Amino acid sequence: MAVDRTPVLKRCRSLELDPIVLGINKKSNRQPRRQRRNESEYGRQLREKQKAKFIYGVLEKQFRGYYDEAKRIEGITGDNLMTILESRIDNVVFRLGFARTRKEARQTVRHGHITVNGKRVDIPSYRVKAGDVVAVANKAKDLLPIKEALISSEHVAVPGWLEVDIEKLQGSVLQLPSRDQIDLISDETIDPQLIVELYSK
Repeated sequence: MAVDRTPVLKRCRSLELDPIVLGINKKSNRQPRRQRRNESEYGRQLREKQKAKFIYGVLEKQFRGYYDEAKRIEGITGDNLMTILESRIDNVVFRLGFARTRKEARQTVRHGHITVNGKRVDIPSYRVKAGDVVAVANKAKDLLPIKEALISSEHVAVPGWLEVDIEKLQGSVLQLPSRDQIDLISDETIDPQLIVELYSK
């Protein structure tokens, strides 16, 4: 399986992303780059796609599949794409505060430490549905990474489309997220319309 081994902070700099978006509370000591001059429309569109792929940890083939699915669903394609990405189980585990980063959440899922409706799920791309209950498996509740994640996420707000019960180490999917419930959709982070324009060419 292909893996992006580019250092995270270096990649954040090149995409002009704040590492906190990834759950990483670090700042680079290097000087910021000078503002790009005359960036083409294609360049802006490509950068938005690269940011979305990097944040959610998705490679090109899978990302293109998500776009094709989003295009078939009724509604705005860009918003549909972001909803699909947000509904991945690794992202949900991160959003509930059971992992410090999406990368750590993927590893937690792969190791079989997460259940959905009482059944173990070990595929990070598994997609949750409204009404699903996502929980830390009983055998994993005392694992140090999960305990550390819970401590570091105490001051992080859980999005409105999710509900978490920290004592039981479980969360509920109240609904799939709408555009205004996805904090990554903004001019500073991800503009999904530019991704749609890129793939529409």
